This record gives sequence, structure tokens and C-alpha cells, in this order.
Amino acid sequence: MPHTATLVFRDGHTATIEVRDKELLMDAARRHGVNLPVDCREGVCATCRGICETGKFTLDYVDSDALTKAELAKGHILACQTRLQSDGVYSFDVDSKVCKMAVGKFQGTVTAIEKVSEAAATLTLALSPSDKPLRYMAGQYARLNIPNTDQWRAYSFANASADTGSLRFLIRLLPSGVMSDYVRERCKVGDVIQMEAPMGVFYLRKIERPLVMIAGGTGLSAFLAMLESLTQQTDLNQAIRLYYGVNQEADLSELQRLDAFKTQLADFDYKTVIMRPSESWQGNKGVVTDILDLDFLQQAFDAYLCGPPAMIEASRAWLDSHKVAEHHFYFEKFISS
Repeated sequence: MPHTATLVFRDGHTATIEVRDKELLMDAARRHGVNLPVDCREGVCATCRGICETGKFTLDYVDSDALTKAELAKGHILACQTRLQSDGVYSFDVDSKVCKMAVGKFQGTVTAIEKVSEAAATLTLALSPSDKPLRYMAGQYARLNIPNTDQWRAYSFANASADTGSLRFLIRLLPSGVMSDYVRERCKVGDVIQMEAPMGVFYLRKIERPLVMIAGGTGLSAFLAMLESLTQQTDLNQAIRLYYGVNQEADLSELQRLDAFKTQLADFDYKTVIMRPSESWQGNKGVVTDILDLDFLQQAFDAYLCGPPAMIEASRAWLDSHKVAEHHFYFEKFISS
């Protein structure tokens, strides 16, 4: 029975490949045109080392000088000796160019544009049926070419997968910006948009403990994809908390969708906070770290953050300066343009 392996590279590019029954991961990658670094192919040199992020596998042979017992316990692998026992994600500390891997190019047709707040709109694209399948992990992003320009902008996928042939993006509407102006003034159903995808090393790992999600502005987009993917897991029993901060209440987006996740997930809740609220605002005021639940953070957790660099660094500093349980820290910084 074949399995699916997602290969993640240092520069953020990924490749999803099929691995045949009893086939070595190295051989499967090369069959799909991904030339992972390799030298001895005997489990000795460690040139093809990587880390299994999720999934089950076996190793034919690993020399003690190639990987230590501690590294093996943490999921380090040698691609030339790895055989998959389930679907999985494997990361490699090399750039995709080293593997001579081409960037995935796709074409989407605009099927809907919807303003979801004063400061954001959703853009829905239908993938061209002639393109190869687009496979990505919730949290990753695509680069979109603004029609009739040479400008490209990066946006996180706002839906869990492209299985339906449709993609959704949450676009921040700046007062002036090449994508903002296009969406606000010229975008229409039927427009064709070129894309490069998938990209990014920010993605949802295997869920083994409670999740803390911290979103700044349209950084919410990545979490919409993650939460949607979690609704498809029938055995999920971990608590999930989302903390969502924006500049002003008019920037709040997709609250109805977040409310729907509260009914679809067994233990999900979210809080919002406004940095510069109006006098009539009755909710939380301040920055996102002001609403973090310290009691919830007394159990080991995984923290995912997506938003402006200042928010990421402030959140990291807050976690470092408060008494919280052991945690993993995954993040995606972006600058609006």
C-alpha cells in the first residue's frame, strides 16, 4: 500500500510524493524528480539526514557515527534507509534548489471576492483542471501574481486543502498596496491569477497536546486552514485556544467562521482583543499577550503564532518571562504590502 510523504526544505518549499510499498524514501523522492543529497547510500555518511515531523517509519540500517541514539529518539532519519509505514512529513536542512526541485506553478480563476471586514476581503480561486494536483499543509502559503503586473505577494491558505479544486485567501486591504488596490478596484470574477505553491515551514504538526494559536490581523488566515483541517480529525481530544488581536474593531474578520468551529471542535474557544478600540467597544482592549490565559499554559502545549514581527517577538518574550509549561514554538512572520 503506497503512502504519501511531504518533504519540507529549509527555504520553505515543499514536495508531496507517493512512496510505494517497501520503497526507500530516497528512491521515491528521486522518482518524483527531487534529488535529495546523498553520498554513500549505506546509512553511514549522514548526507541524507532529515527529521520525521509526523508519521511512522522503519530504518534499514544506521551507523552509530551517522545518528546518535538521542537523535534517533527525536525522529532523525536517513532518507536512504527510511521505509514508510504511514503518511508523514519529513524536513531536511537544505534548500530545495540543492535538490534541483522546481517551484510548483499553478493557475487560478477568481470565483468570488467578498469583503469580510473594513480591512479585509476573501479571495476565492478555482484551480485550473489542467494543472497537477496542489497539495499543501494547513499553515503554508502561496505567492500570487497580481494580474497585469510583475508584482507577487504571499498569502496563507485559508482553507484546509485544495481537494475541492478551490482555494481561499484572506487579504488585508491596506490604504494603498498593489494587491489591496487590485482587490478593491479591479478584481472581478473570471480574472486569472498565476501562483507559486506550496511554500513555508509554518504548518500544523501532529496534535499530541493542547494548542495555543496567536493571530495578528490577517495572520488569522493560517489558523482558519488549521482549524478546518482539525474538524476532519475524528480522534482529536486536545483543547485548542485561539487569541486574535487587531488594531481596531473594524479589522475583525471571519468571526462567524470561528463561531462555527466552536460547534465543530470538541474543545475550542477564542478571544479577541483590540489595540486601539473606539469608545463604544466593550470587549478586550490592548495587545494579544494581555488576553493569554496563564492557567491554560500550565500544561505542556504547542504554540503557533502568525502575524507581524512585533507581535511574534512580544509573544515570545511574554512566554519567556512568565511561568508556563514546556512548549514548542512555531511561527510565521509577515509584513503587509
